[in-house]
Amino acid sequence: MSDSLRLTMAQAVVRYLNAQKVELDGEILPLFAGCWAIFGHGNVAGLGEALYQAREQLPTYRAHNEQAMAHAAIAYTKTLERRRMMVCTASAGPGSTNMVTACAVAHVNRLPVLFLPGDTFATRLPDPVLQQVENFHDHTLTSNDCFKPVSRFFDRITRPEQLLTALPQALRVLTDPVECGPVTLALPQDVQTMAYDFPRRLFVEKVHRPRRQAADADELASAIALLREARQPLVIAGGGVHYAGARDALAALVERYRLPVGETQAGKGALPWDHAHNLGSIGVTGSAAANALAEEADLILAVGTRLGDFTSGSRALISPRARLVSLNVAAFDAIKHHGQAVVGDAALTLPALAEGLDDWQPAPAWIERAAHLRKAWNRSVELATRDRGTDLPSDAEVIGAVNRAAGERDIVVAAAGGLPGELHKLWRTRHPRGYHLEYGYSCMGYELAGGIGTKMASPASNVFVMVGDGAYLMLNSEIATSVMLGHKIIAVVLDNRGFGCIHRLQQACGGPGFNNLLDDCLGTAEGAPRIDFAAHAAALGARSETVSGIPELEAALTRAKASPISYVIALDTDPLATTEEGGAWWDVAVAEVSAREEVGEARHRYEEHKTRQWHNR
Repeated sequence: MSDSLRLTMAQAVVRYLNAQKVELDGEILPLFAGCWAIFGHGNVAGLGEALYQAREQLPTYRAHNEQAMAHAAIAYTKTLERRRMMVCTASAGPGSTNMVTACAVAHVNRLPVLFLPGDTFATRLPDPVLQQVENFHDHTLTSNDCFKPVSRFFDRITRPEQLLTALPQALRVLTDPVECGPVTLALPQDVQTMAYDFPRRLFVEKVHRPRRQAADADELASAIALLREARQPLVIAGGGVHYAGARDALAALVERYRLPVGETQAGKGALPWDHAHNLGSIGVTGSAAANALAEEADLILAVGTRLGDFTSGSRALISPRARLVSLNVAAFDAIKHHGQAVVGDAALTLPALAEGLDDWQPAPAWIERAAHLRKAWNRSVELATRDRGTDLPSDAEVIGAVNRAAGERDIVVAAAGGLPGELHKLWRTRHPRGYHLEYGYSCMGYELAGGIGTKMASPASNVFVMVGDGAYLMLNSEIATSVMLGHKIIAVVLDNRGFGCIHRLQQACGGPGFNNLLDDCLGTAEGAPRIDFAAHAAALGARSETVSGIPELEAALTRAKASPISYVIALDTDPLATTEEGGAWWDVAVAEVSAREEVGEARHRYEEHKTRQWHNR
């Protein structure tokens, strides 16, 4: 038998992807669960032909929008904690650049997706081809170079044999716990069809298992010494707790030493909501309990978080006297905020911390205060999410209804706008993956497509997509995709007639109502149309209804759970109401000069917060 295979470049890519496996819960599975594809002249004859030949091993899914299909791929790998992933391909030109936003979502959230955008001819013989962006000073640039700043690894394959080095490097990044993120291999359409004698060893099956890095002994000893000096410690649990499979290790540490825990958006679910040491969310959208302790703590143990501005209250929330110990697999994140870095895998390092602390305990008064604040916050959540019987329910009331309808293994999905803040505070997560928020890039339009990817990864769960009218109107086509593929989602559309979250932010910065709520936008005398979201969803193939108030919503959710296909529920909500309890300052710059007195007052408040931020820098 020959030690080589003659394949087109595209066929070699697909064959290589099919050879990649992963061990998951003791079972060997394909690493790549499928390929999302919208074909055009840049990929249909090359990669499309190869995918057709391998359709039994690598299923190809068709969506209605390239950005949306990539969001589905992102949600899939997030739900499976980066253990399995998907491929996304689109044609040269707008099809591929439509995926750039989603590539940024994957990059910010450290999630692995393989992007295979079609590219213009490497030979340049037919240039300029349809949809080609000609660069006057550099003919090597194409529109796909837009992927470079939002990819963890980028390569343009201009010869088939370049795959011999490019593909292993791509898989290294996709499966690496530190560098993990999107990989882009731009594939010129002519090169996709070129043949080469590839060595068979390139296609030998490989099983990928998580790499676990133990912490440096000196860094670990320094962290233990700082912790032993603390009397009022607080733990911040980030998304790395999930990705490291460190939830049990975290629970063992905090239970042994009675440590209060605040959760980031990505870290929510690291502990069940009713765990005795879980104080809820932390930061700008944080609980009153976790934020109060953050202001008083003398030490913060940050586990698997990149300490973004929403977690730290734009660096003004955490007490300036608090020492920081940052445990992270990535040194890039571990050194932030001038903390004591402990670079290592959380599942390995948390038990080592626990053993090193020995007989240490926080101050008894601190433990008691945490318990008191936690009880008070849980009461606040109950009050905020109850049905107040008003004509226009708040987001919090709707969240309460959906949370009560959700079962033990069900999942809520959301993204940008006001809902992430309310959900972070108020959603009671029953199991580790029951809370799925895209809030690293805060990308409107992620919600419905993300719901599909989540359902594909967790088919036994009901997936509740909570989405505002603004985000729904940005990217709703994937309702049709969910019906077509049979991946049922339950979408609750909260219609507040505009971008309510930014309207409230605008007012907080002293601005008038301007260009956010539909009533404040330029338009005809008749104003913006009243959109029938239920009718629209029904036109896309879903079952749907419009309801009014929480009792009707609760009844509709029961019908939605019984439905065999995707179900959309629309209701009007209050654009102004928000949960006042909890929260922290967020650095949104306010105009230094304005004719509006309200802006001047907002600027004064802003400068007061900036003073504290400066001291914490």
